Amino acid sequence: MSAPSGPVPSAPPSYEETVGINMNYPHPYPIPGPGQKPDGKGMNPPPHTGLPPPANNPVTVQTVYVQQPVLFYDRPVQMCCPSCNQVIVTRLSYDAGALTWLSCGGLCLLGCIGGCCLIPFCIDALKDVDHICPKCGALVGSYKRL
Repeated sequence: MSAPSGPVPSAPPSYEETVGINMNYPHPYPIPGPGQKPDGKGMNPPPHTGLPPPANNPVTVQTVYVQQPVLFYDRPVQMCCPSCNQVIVTRLSYDAGALTWLSCGGLCLLGCIGGCCLIPFCIDALKDVDHICPKCGALVGSYKRL
């Protein structure tokens, strides 16, 4: 058999040619000259061409505490009082509300007119609840039965 006629393949491309490294491009870091150590000691750093150093402006930090909404029921609640900013357990105060008056009217319709219709005004479970701060006396919330 005879050798194939045509162009003979050349040697494969070099690494620099394959990855596209331009050998004539300037290096990003200084190359040590004669008499300098290759570890960088004794070399001049490249000139700084970036942004100017930041100004020494004082930074003001403000901490904001966000309190989760408090659900008021007929039990004391531990919370931070919005009036005096103290951690408290609320004091309860009971007042006649809509459920108290409806219960009284219902008992009157059933025939309890001899004073028995006033029993709902003596039962705290039928009254509305106000939550009061024990330190400053501010009303911090209320719970309406109806």
